[in-house]
Amino acid sequence: MSHLFATLFIGKIREKISMSLAAIRWVKFKSRICLKSPLRRFLWVSSKSLIERAAKEGELRIFIVAGEVSGDTIGSRLMASLKKLSPVTIRFSGVGGSMMSKQGLKSLFPMENIAVMGIWELLPHLYNFRVKLKETVEAAFRFQPHAVVTVDSKGFSFRLLQQIRARYNHQRSDGPVHFHYVAPSFWAWKGSETRLKGLAKFVDHVFCILPNEEEGCQSNGLAATFVGHPILEDILELNMGKETALHGRKITGNGEDFRKKYAIPSGVTVITLLPGSRLQEVTRMLPIFSNTMKLLKDSFPELVTVIHVAPNQLVGNYIARAIHKWPVPTILIPGGTPQLKYDAFNASRVALCTSGTVAMELQLARLPCLVTYRAHLLTEWFIRYKAKIPYISLPNILLDSPVIPEALFQTCTPTKVAFSLK
Repeated sequence: MSHLFATLFIGKIREKISMSLAAIRWVKFKSRICLKSPLRRFLWVSSKSLIERAAKEGELRIFIVAGEVSGDTIGSRLMASLKKLSPVTIRFSGVGGSMMSKQGLKSLFPMENIAVMGIWELLPHLYNFRVKLKETVEAAFRFQPHAVVTVDSKGFSFRLLQQIRARYNHQRSDGPVHFHYVAPSFWAWKGSETRLKGLAKFVDHVFCILPNEEEGCQSNGLAATFVGHPILEDILELNMGKETALHGRKITGNGEDFRKKYAIPSGVTVITLLPGSRLQEVTRMLPIFSNTMKLLKDSFPELVTVIHVAPNQLVGNYIARAIHKWPVPTILIPGGTPQLKYDAFNASRVALCTSGTVAMELQLARLPCLVTYRAHLLTEWFIRYKAKIPYISLPNILLDSPVIPEALFQTCTPTKVAFSLK
């Protein structure tokens, strides 16, 4: 989680980096976090620790980049924790969204400019992608950071780290330490694990959110530490002050308050819709969701949908236009409001979502859901050809069992989705 990451991060840059640093493994024992002995060397840089260098310069400069909504949330929590833990003033620069801006980041450009996923989907944006990559590299070099932190978005992040490292190597000068938060899903794709070896040339340390990833990275020469899944921070924040024995690993929203707030009668069926956080996936999935609701409104005469809108201006504008022709009454819930989100979950009968972090959130809320996904035909073919696992949602992957129903690719049609939801 971000506070653990920040603790490790500050710990790393406190050490004398002329010495070989150690990857620290975090383990839970009787609800406490304990440190195990150092596992392996992972980094060499200049003769003075970064924290001493930062103290002499009067600030610790961190260049941080997130390329999508989930990364923006992770990045904002990390920034908040670093500010609490750092013994010197921190100055941030980089790319992020609305959550990171609340922590003081002035993004170089809107994060949505690099929020592209897929193969065919990337092609129309390739030129802009390269322009933004070059702009970010130049900004990082001017900022002269002590450390660079990239959050997820491996397509952009790894190219950025590679080019920054190459730039400093070309000038034969000491560069910043490179951290990457959220390991690439090497366990999901054929041949991906061997490509981890190449990352060690420009990634100094990876912070993993799944327990199996640490060993996978380390066995391929990439220093890594498991810090826990960031979704667990929702539990800590939203259950604060509540009896933990009653809630455990569960988040219970207030559905009654949600219905009162939006004047939803008790007999009305509420369905939660989460179409995604990137514009490309929302434009593909929302029409499917709309046609699904059109089919369901006869089975549920009193039906209201709650659409969760990601904090992405392009997504917000698209959804605002789309609901003018929505087949049933709908309520829009803005992103970045965790309590309201879980209240809506508690008021709902079922959820329909695009594959992503939301599948984990819905499990925490104990709300039955159907996970869906569609992409360009070329991207879908690539996924079928390269995937090592039969599932797309993380709960199913972790349990290696279809605990959550999935409607993927050609099976993701309004007719089939509506049948599954009834």
